[in-house]
Formats: sequence, C-alpha cells, structure tokens
Amino acid sequence: MLDFTFLRRRPAQVVTLLLLLQAFVYYARARGTESVPLIRPLAEFPTAPGDGWRMVRQSAIDEKVQEVLRADDTLSRGYATDGVPVVADLFMAYFKSQRYGQKPHSPQNCLPGSGWEPSRIGLLPVKVAGRAEPIEVNRYLVQRGPYKSLVLYWYQSHSRVVASEYRAQIWSVIDAIKMNRSDTSIVRIVVPVDKMDDTKAEEIAIRLIQAIFPHLEKYFPG
Repeated sequence: MLDFTFLRRRPAQVVTLLLLLQAFVYYARARGTESVPLIRPLAEFPTAPGDGWRMVRQSAIDEKVQEVLRADDTLSRGYATDGVPVVADLFMAYFKSQRYGQKPHSPQNCLPGSGWEPSRIGLLPVKVAGRAEPIEVNRYLVQRGPYKSLVLYWYQSHSRVVASEYRAQIWSVIDAIKMNRSDTSIVRIVVPVDKMDDTKAEEIAIRLIQAIFPHLEKYFPG
C-alpha cells in the first residue's frame, strides 16, 4: 500500500501535483494512443437501486456547465425513499481520459463559484457491501443564504475509491504508466439540511451511497 500521508501538507501537494502532471504528459506522449475502455451509459443506471430508493427526477446538464466539465458521460438525478422528508441528489461524471485537460472538478472549487460557502469540511468512512473496509468520502457542509446542504463525494476508478483530489491525480499517473489508461469518475450526493440537522442529512446520504455503490462498478470499469 502506498503511503500518501506527506500529502497532508499543502506545499507537498502542490510540488507533487506539478511533478505528476509532468510525468503524465511525458508518458502520454511516449506511449501514443491510450487504451480507452468501453462503458455502459450512465443513463442505464438503476432508477431503483435498492433499499426503497427510487428516482423522482432527472435533470439535463446545462450546456455551459458541460463546456467547462468536459465529461464523456454524466448523470444528474433526484432519489427519494419512504420515511425520508427530502430528495437526495445524485451526480456522476465519467471521463474516458485525462490526457487533454478533462478531469473531475472538485465540489470544493465549483460550489463556491455557484454561491455556496463551505462551513465544515472533513472525511467520512462509509460501510458498503462488498468491501471489507469502509470507503472514505469527503464530507462538505455548504450554505447559500438561509439554505444549507450536505455534500458527500469521492473519485472512483479501477475499483478504487479516493477522497483526496491529489491522491486521485497520483493514481491517474500510476494507472497511465501501468495500464496506459487515465479514465476516472466522480460521484457526488447532496442532501438539503433545511428541514433537519446535518447528522440526519448524513444518515440519509449514507443510505443512498450504500444503495447505489454495488451498481457503480458496472458503469466505471475496473
């Protein structure tokens, strides 16, 4: 297991990321055509993934957002289940390659640009089926005026779940070198906190993660 504890220091993050990007460009040019896996369209993702969850709305990605995001496939839906007073939003984006500038945009960067201000940032372990150890996701509490939302998100590729954007970049370089692939994805769940406290919102978000997670590897290649 690779040790990334040094990446907790911001200067180390910046220097490491610059070196990795240089390495990525070098190996991309040296190896020529990248191996791009075939995937199932995210539009086929289950509308009823389990635990009573069901899709109650589906949204198209705004054209201007897509121009910035540059994802190869996206999904934006609202899910609800009995006993839960709110709709939880699920967003997923898949990128076939990161060689040409396409890469997931961290919600910690794009949400403030939309007027949402962070009030609490941390990590959250989540137990999911099929994994001996909990996955670790980002926990992000944001507010815009009187409205609050809880955001949980992570990066996923090759059966690997990563919370840190910097670790995700490191793995993309390693994968490019070992497998000649740089495909990746981001999964984000948003639960409004207006009608409850953030602890209850967290429980709802975790339930949705546990319902959708067994399906993800069918859509994000290992």
